[in-house]
Amino acid sequence: MHAQGLTKRFGALVAVNSVNLDVPRACVYGFLGPNGSGKSTTIRMLCGLLTPSEGEIDVLGLRIPEQAEALKRRIGYMTQKFSLFDDLSVRQNLEFLATVQGMSRHATRARVDELLQRYRLDDRQQQLAGTMSGGQKQRLALAGAIVHKPELLFLDEPTSAVDPESRRDFWEKLFELADAGTTILVSTHYMDEAERCHRLAILDTGNLVADGTPKELTDTLRGRTFVIRASSPRQAKAALDERPDVLSVAQIGNELRVLMREDNVTVETLRHALSEVDAAMDVESVAPNLEDVFVAATRKLARPEEQAA
Repeated sequence: MHAQGLTKRFGALVAVNSVNLDVPRACVYGFLGPNGSGKSTTIRMLCGLLTPSEGEIDVLGLRIPEQAEALKRRIGYMTQKFSLFDDLSVRQNLEFLATVQGMSRHATRARVDELLQRYRLDDRQQQLAGTMSGGQKQRLALAGAIVHKPELLFLDEPTSAVDPESRRDFWEKLFELADAGTTILVSTHYMDEAERCHRLAILDTGNLVADGTPKELTDTLRGRTFVIRASSPRQAKAALDERPDVLSVAQIGNELRVLMREDNVTVETLRHALSEVDAAMDVESVAPNLEDVFVAATRKLARPEEQAA
């Protein structure tokens, strides 16, 4: 899948701004970003549900939106909100979706039986979908999205309403699909989910601000992340917030996680700078994580004096 200069305007609002994407086959490709960053709008354009204002899209060799109708049978789409029929049973929902996809009665029966077993729904196949738990609905929605064995699967924040155990189980199912050759594009705002992706794009206010593997993205911040343990973490945080070379300070319990603007700061430099606050504080250089990447990518890196210039 390839997109070049993908842009979407709603009046004066630019929801997606000249985004370029390359999604490899059989890859779990993540979209990370806060609400309103343009993730859902981008997905809707890529699968032909929304016409871009500008840009070119190639999905599975088809030009979108011109060939969106031909694309429908080759992709699956799972929305954030449960979109199946509450008053139909689990089996009826899957059979209906298979019929919509043009599957024969024999193929439908075999495929539905397979999915019911694979997603642990075989003992609930006569249960009304509306009476199921969040995790069960999620498994049913995923089964429905792949009933026709799509080559490409779009998932728009699919785990936002389920518990952590259901989220882990869901991701195991995604990797099973990727291993079988399905390309998966999934949007999320959970950092732990983003770390699971083979590749990751970070969107902020409609702009693509970072793109690469999780390791590639974290490697760009090496030498810029520190953990500080202080007896008065709030005082230490206040002192760090005043420094122009500090990009971000986050308190986690009694520790402070510090992200610097540049990689030319040492442990000794920070310890000396904070000695008046707490001479006994412990400063440690640590490996960056995706939250650090997200902060660095979405915050203006210009120093205050440069912003004022």
